[in-house]
Amino acid sequence: MEFRLVLLSIFGVLGGALANYLIYSWCYFPRPISPFALPHPESPPRQSWDRVPVLGWFGLRRERYVHGRWFWLRPLLIELALAIAIPMLYWFETQAGGLLPEAFRVPQTIQLAEPWMTRLFAVHAVLLVLMTAATFIDFDEQTIPDIITVPGTILALLSGAVSIFGFLPAGVDQGLTPTTFSLPFLPPDPKWFTPTGLITGLAIWSGWCFAIADRRVITRRGLAKAVEFFFAGLVRHPTWKLLLGIWIVGLVAISIVYSLGEAHWRGLFTALIGIAVGGGIVWVIRIVASSALGMEAMGFGDVTLMAMIGAVIGWQASLAAFFLAPIAAIAIVLVQFAITRERAVPFGPYLCAGAIITVLGWAVIYNDYLAINLLLGQFLIWLFAFLFIVMGVLLFVWRKIKQRLWGGSE
Repeated sequence: MEFRLVLLSIFGVLGGALANYLIYSWCYFPRPISPFALPHPESPPRQSWDRVPVLGWFGLRRERYVHGRWFWLRPLLIELALAIAIPMLYWFETQAGGLLPEAFRVPQTIQLAEPWMTRLFAVHAVLLVLMTAATFIDFDEQTIPDIITVPGTILALLSGAVSIFGFLPAGVDQGLTPTTFSLPFLPPDPKWFTPTGLITGLAIWSGWCFAIADRRVITRRGLAKAVEFFFAGLVRHPTWKLLLGIWIVGLVAISIVYSLGEAHWRGLFTALIGIAVGGGIVWVIRIVASSALGMEAMGFGDVTLMAMIGAVIGWQASLAAFFLAPIAAIAIVLVQFAITRERAVPFGPYLCAGAIITVLGWAVIYNDYLAINLLLGQFLIWLFAFLFIVMGVLLFVWRKIKQRLWGGSE
């Protein structure tokens, strides 16, 4: 066990180094801070040992006259934090049975569930690294690049197609089962294992590919021109061929997994439904809030980020993560505003925080609360629709109040 924890700590450091590489090199405005990037023209020459995680940042302090006095501290802390967090997460999920309902946290059950929890830990560890990169890029630039969310989502779909034991556990009828798309509505509706389910899965995949494309619609010159401009925008960037290839390969791959039978389809369909609910709820709120406020309320990176999270943790946990995100954000937002007076608040970091809280508190969140309330079924859908309408009305009223009190459109 000691050897495993030390090895996982090393993996955590490497994961932190990967996160730092993404943060500084794959953001929209790259900065020459990463030791793997070309140095600033005014910086001293880089040394080979600068690329050693953690230790290398002490040497890179010599560039503080270019990047700022404490520029090296944050990436150093990110690598140290993941070096601690990854082993702790492993212990919590595989040895302490922290994801299991309390009634199942006995040594025999924990031991039997260890292979499943180990597979689940591996998925969560990758998600943690990607969310770390997304969090700090969003803090820096209020954007979340697709280079993080697109590969993360595809990896989550592959994981789901391989095995349903990449999803969180739930207590059902005195036993344990992965929280797949049908929980808590058991048994699953047979129609999802027919062509209806395949068509639904292909539609979700197509919607996700549409979400990462250039979706701008310009209606100033009429509907016909809007359609023309829309399709011209889709092919304006050179990456449209890559996106088209991803879409076609995905359609074929999803169809193949469906043909393999229920065992693989259940896992893949669970990840797809997670994409639809996780990304969809943020997309709807973005549309409602932006229309009510007359300005962009949330970045589209939040949509693709939550789609990636949903693909990993499923639609049930996505709902919990989304509603826990504002609670996680309150203290940080107040401190940020008090220090910087910055009114633009990136929501991506708090979606990540909500996802982490959901995973760590899953045993209580799902079994003691979420599963019970999800049994409301169709009523819950209408409740969400009502809440979206109320939110839109309140934001519109707030927009008018601000215009009356302070003038302008903000």
